[in-house]
Amino acid sequence: MSSILITGASGFIGRALAQAMSARHDVVCMSRSKPEVDAPWVRGSFWAFEDLRQLDSRRIDAVVHLAAVTGGGTEREQILVNVEGTRCLMRYVIDHGCRKFVMASSIAAVGFQSPKFRPLRVPLPDEHPCLDRNGYGLSKYLMEEITKYCQRQEPEVDVINLRLSTVCPDESLPPPRKVGPLGEWCLGSITIMARSDAVRAFTLAAESPHKPGVRIMNAAGPKAWVADPVADILRHWWGDDVDVSYFDQPGHEYDSVYEVGRIEAELGFVADRLP
Repeated sequence: MSSILITGASGFIGRALAQAMSARHDVVCMSRSKPEVDAPWVRGSFWAFEDLRQLDSRRIDAVVHLAAVTGGGTEREQILVNVEGTRCLMRYVIDHGCRKFVMASSIAAVGFQSPKFRPLRVPLPDEHPCLDRNGYGLSKYLMEEITKYCQRQEPEVDVINLRLSTVCPDESLPPPRKVGPLGEWCLGSITIMARSDAVRAFTLAAESPHKPGVRIMNAAGPKAWVADPVADILRHWWGDDVDVSYFDQPGHEYDSVYEVGRIEAELGFVADRLP
């Protein structure tokens, strides 16, 4: 049984993850509001060293870092909390002996918030570069870079950055997307994951064998959340700006717009809830 710190434990995913993992591990929750789960809770912000000091007496074997400023925050908030805050958290727990991290990055790290976004290729690889114009994607990409920086300082650290899909309640998943106008967060609307699948992805990552280094994995289902063929939707959005011929191939018409082979091969994760 491991001792696992979950930040953002009062959030939509955090509460469910803390409840699920506490059955097999000594879970410690950290959040600004009480998560209402059967596990010890530390009130505080992960980016504040004075709050982290409340953990001084606890052994932490692994961290699942879910807390963040989301896409609705300001550029300043996103950079300060998601980037500098993550550095504070990692510095503290590494100095206290932790060597295992699972970080909630985002499929938005590529920068798809803006309608001007065009991927370099599709399906998007796990480490597609950041082309963000709005701040949130940049903050998640720089968070990943912080994990690489910390791992270079402490080579035994094992980090899995999960580029997480848009997560929705299992009981109210949206209808599959059809051909329609291009708007903000477009790829997020066709890359949907049920909360139960997200919980399972984080659990598998946290319980995976220790492997020093930094890995980035798209946490998405093998199928796009669409009713119409992916190629038709993407061509309507992007015209000839992006080669979408992969989705014209027989058997690939409804595949995910993100590559998901790595998370399946390394963690054994395949989403159960599909459109």
